[in-house]
Amino acid sequence: MKRLIEQVEGEGLESLLGEQVEIWCCRYIYAGKLTGVNDKDILLANASIVYETGSFDESGYSDSQKLPYPKYIRIDSIESYNKAL
Repeated sequence: MKRLIEQVEGEGLESLLGEQVEIWCCRYIYAGKLTGVNDKDILLANASIVYETGSFDESGYSDSQKLPYPKYIRIDSIESYNKAL
């Protein structure tokens, strides 16, 4: 049996703190600056809901709507995430 026993700090969402990110959830895509991470939630500043991405090889979105407030997102609803272009 192979076992990996290693704990690494600062990977995953924590490594993207302060960055512009895309958060792909089970129903919506959110974009914004990742300003907070804990064990249950993340916090996006200058957040938008992305309704249409457009071409994936270009920066920006075909249709995104700016939210007038910071957005808290439950970690258990996140399917994937990445640094935005």
